Order: sequence, then structure tokens, then C-alpha cells
Amino acid sequence: MAYLLVIGTRKGLFTARSRDRRSWDVSGPHHLDADERTGTGPVYAVGIDPHSGRVLAGVEHWHYGPSLWYSDDGAATWKEPASAPIAFPEDTGASCTRVWQFAFGPEPGTVYAGVEPHALFRSTDGGLSFELVRALWDHPHRADWFPGAGGGAVHTILPGLLGRDRRSSDAITVAMSTGGVYQTRDGGASWGPANRGISAGFIPGEEPEYGQCVHKVAAAPDGLLYAQNHHGVYRSDDPAGQGWTAVEEGLPTDFGFALVPHPRRPGSALTFPVVSQEVHFPPGDRLSVYRTDDAGDLWRPATDGLPQDPYYGIVLRDGACTDGAEEPGFYFGTRTGDVFAAVDTGDGAMRWHQVAAHLPDVLCVRAAGCAA
Repeated sequence: MAYLLVIGTRKGLFTARSRDRRSWDVSGPHHLDADERTGTGPVYAVGIDPHSGRVLAGVEHWHYGPSLWYSDDGAATWKEPASAPIAFPEDTGASCTRVWQFAFGPEPGTVYAGVEPHALFRSTDGGLSFELVRALWDHPHRADWFPGAGGGAVHTILPGLLGRDRRSSDAITVAMSTGGVYQTRDGGASWGPANRGISAGFIPGEEPEYGQCVHKVAAAPDGLLYAQNHHGVYRSDDPAGQGWTAVEEGLPTDFGFALVPHPRRPGSALTFPVVSQEVHFPPGDRLSVYRTDDAGDLWRPATDGLPQDPYYGIVLRDGACTDGAEEPGFYFGTRTGDVFAAVDTGDGAMRWHQVAAHLPDVLCVRAAGCAA
């Protein structure tokens, strides 16, 4: 088995390939077309389709604006659809600023894209064309969804989840800044907030129905949800997202961006703490990862192999992932351009190995097993 790691940075797209997930061949930045019109702009979103292996990248250009590129040969060569695949209908008066997230439905060919401004798009042809999910765009709460520090966008998409060990192709969970968590159970025809239990200290008064600044929501293999809030780490049991419980014991801070559940072991997940909203440094100026094996009741450091010198780069919301293998690999990249990988062999011990160093600041990473 070979492994592919696709890395989106502020200055282009990089790839890394490995057979053992310890030594890596890194290449990039990739120019996506022959005349080098694109390739060194910011890449905030990357997705690898589990059905087809197609790789999608949301790429920005200082002059041409945002575009979507795709590869059907493991990120070796790239194509751009003939017409803009993600475009708002004229009556909305909006235009796509940035693609923040790709997610894949249970049916082959179904791709979701979360974008800025707050919107969700759906594709049924593998990402070559998309349609706006109007019911979310037309939601009456929209007027109160404001940009966070990073922009107003749908940045999390979780298709098919109803809760613990329950799936439905009509269920989708999204999260946004700063609107909170919303869910549909009828294929996107109607949406409702699902934020009960998530605090919002920056909003006066009682806990709001919506308006929370949720940084990331991630799903465990049994349907358990984890949320990293602007302040607060949460878990949601069945039904998914309808009620949240704070799970922060053992963490040095409740602020952060990325969360990655274990793809095979329910109750196990990784998080990447950040000091605070004012100081985006790792706690104690040391690069750190924390792990839980009891669904967040207790967290412990998982830093074996990481630099012990002072370190000032943090992990952004899509800067960490897993490859989903039987013995899963975990990956993360930092804003100081370093990328690390570790393999969980089942004994709970993880040792990190450096994949790349001194890249532009890492915005997103995605990994998958692939043909040699």
C-alpha cells in the first residue's frame, strides 16, 4: 500500500507520498495548468473522494479569483472544469469568495462544498458542477450569521449522520462561523440549529439558540460528534448534535481549531490546543497534541517525536486528518510550514515523524491510501 498526502498552503499545493508513512517524498508547489496561471495561490480546501479517488482542490488566484481543480491520477495532473463549477445564482447577488471544505456523500458522485459567504453546494457528478442548497441559503437566521476572524463560511460538512450507529443519506450536519451547528434530516429541504449546550461567552445573556463560533465539528466512526468551539471542547451523543456536553478535563486550554477522531476506535480522538483567541501560540510555546481514549472525559499529551524546542506554529481547522487505514495514520501541518505524521498500531502509543519542513503556512491536509 502507498499513501498520498495532499497539503494545501498559503502559497500553493504540495503532495507527499510514502510506503511506510515514516519517510516521505515531498513535491510542489504544483502548477495546475501548463501556462502556470495557477498553483501558488492559497489552497484552503482539499478533498479525496473515497469512492473514486478523485482529488479536489479549491485554489485561489490574486487576479482570477477562486477556482476548483481536480485530479483523477493521484494528484499527478490536474484539470479545471470548463465553466465555474461553484457559482451563486444571479438572484442571490452573491459570489464565491473561497471554498473552505469538501465532503463526500454515501452515494458515489455526491460531493458537498462549503464556501464563503455562508453557503452549501451539492454536486452529483463528482465535483464537476454544483448547485446551491437553497434552503440553507434562504434560512431566516442568515441575517445574523456574521464573519468570524477568518471569514463567514460553512467550514464543516458531515453527510449521512443521525447519531450513534445511525446513518441516513438525508442527514447532513454543517458548522459555520459565526452561526453554529445546523442540521437537516430531509436531504437539505429544511434546516435547524443544533447548538444546545454550546456556550457563546461573547454574546450577552443566556445561551443562544444559534450564533456560536464553532471552529470545527468532527464525527467518530460510531456517529459521536466532537466540537471545538471558540472557547470550549464538546461531545454530542445520540441524537447527534442535539445536545452537547463540555469535555475539557486534561487540556491546557479550551481554545483551538482542529479535531480528528480515530477512524477505527470509538472514543479516541486527537486535538491541538491553542493558547487563546488573542495569542495564537501553542500552550507553553511547545508544539503539542492531546489524545483521548474515553470520548473526551480525559485528555493526555501525545507528543512523542515532536520538537521540544520553543515552537510558535498552530494547527488550523482543516490542518489535521487521518487516512482511515486499518492501522490509521494521523497527520497535521502548522502555520510555520511543518507537517507531521504518526501511525496508531493499536497499543495507544504514537510517535510523530516529520513529513516536511519550511513549507508555506499549512491551511489544510488530506490523506488516503492509494495504488503504488
